[in-house]
Amino acid sequence: MAARTISPLIGAGALLGFTLLAVAAGRGAPATPEPEATPVAALAFRAEDEADGGIALREAGSARLVERIRPGADGFVRGTLRGLAQARQREGLGPEEPFRLLRYADGSLALRDDATGRRVALDAFGRTNVAAFARLLDTETR
Repeated sequence: MAARTISPLIGAGALLGFTLLAVAAGRGAPATPEPEATPVAALAFRAEDEADGGIALREAGSARLVERIRPGADGFVRGTLRGLAQARQREGLGPEEPFRLLRYADGSLALRDDATGRRVALDAFGRTNVAAFARLLDTETR
């Protein structure tokens, strides 16, 4: 009777041990980055804080105003850009390198910061938040 109770426990212990070993081995393996698709639309821009609390989004090459974010408005755009800017500050980087907003053939959007190597897949945050950034590309094509 005791042998029947111990056999499943040994099997469960062996499975747990194998799982832990597989996870440990996987963590040591280098991740192979997926090749990034070519964007069908892109906007390189800088975000400039304004005295009244607004943010001016300016095209990197021409300094043309793409959009002005009013104080207290567009919380998702404001928060996302603030997070990227803070990452730059932590790494001792300035605002010289523009942010890049990218649209891919499948309609997905990403915000990329080449200065830090960070990339935000905007689609993960829902339609409303994607639309907040998509309008910047739509403004660019007008």
